[in-house]
Amino acid sequence: MAITNWNQRFFSSTRGRIVVLLRRASRTVDELAQALDLTDNAVRTHLTTLERDGIVQQRGERRSTSKPAHIYDLTPAAEQLFPKAYGLVLQRLLAVLAKQLEPAELETILQETGRALAAQRDSTSSTLQQRLDVAVEALNEMGGMAELEQCENGYCIHSHACPLATAAQNHPAICQLVEAFIAEIVGISVQNHCESGEIQRCQFRIAQA
Repeated sequence: MAITNWNQRFFSSTRGRIVVLLRRASRTVDELAQALDLTDNAVRTHLTTLERDGIVQQRGERRSTSKPAHIYDLTPAAEQLFPKAYGLVLQRLLAVLAKQLEPAELETILQETGRALAAQRDSTSSTLQQRLDVAVEALNEMGGMAELEQCENGYCIHSHACPLATAAQNHPAICQLVEAFIAEIVGISVQNHCESGEIQRCQFRIAQA
């Protein structure tokens, strides 16, 4: 899977090289300094920034004949920096399913998947507004850049970036998954009015009960 320009710039920087080294194995400041041909102080400066950003963490100490040295490794969040094949796999999977299933059958599978994903969220809030906030937060965590607005006869969730854009470009039926995901969280009917094309934008309308 291709790496974005941002990824390329980051991984070619000193901090990016530190991240790559730590992905392979936990290391001390001295080990990183030797691998990068830097001073210990320079490495510590970069590690401080990476720790602040939640990418690197200290994990115990390594004892030797000299004084103990802190061991550094990556946090679970750092894995998001590396390219993933999820989008490509989902796109291929949808293509196979679309060939083997009737449209209604595929829609049912996508909706069931959306509801199953929503079941992992806390959607027990007492008010509709609170449940809508949970849905917006969930879409944002998926990369949707979602916002909630008051619309005629209810609410609208606008997402300025489709969290499933790789699949949606060729398989707009994937919007059924997100529609069911939101509906399961908010507890009432949701209709999608998503824009397909080169740029994917999502819009979901929720009638006020």
